[in-house]
Amino acid sequence: QVQLVESGGGLVQAGGSLRLACAASGSIFSINAMNWYRPAPGKQREWVATITSGGSTNYLDSVKGRFTISRDNAKNTVYLQMKSLKPEDTAVYYCNAGVKTTLNLYDVWGQGTQVTVSS
Repeated sequence: QVQLVESGGGLVQAGGSLRLACAASGSIFSINAMNWYRPAPGKQREWVATITSGGSTNYLDSVKGRFTISRDNAKNTVYLQMKSLKPEDTAVYYCNAGVKTTLNLYDVWGQGTQVTVSS
């Protein structure tokens, strides 16, 4: 069984910073792309950022230049450094990853971590 556990959410004033972490655990052989999502009006979840196994990154336009995604493959962990936070960034942030075990490939989601940005 594989699971993802997020941490690092909290309450911050507009313009502040937070760093989210998401650690994978279980019988992991390798991890493909790792992603962050958040809910958005009219959508169940809005994609925020991706980092591939090779380290390539991509971002939602509204967070480019403010958010940085990174990963530590030795720790099976992905991070989301968020700077210059805005009230509209308030959301539950979910981690997602394609995780390979010796038997199968799983699309795994974390339980979410709340980020609240006050104006």
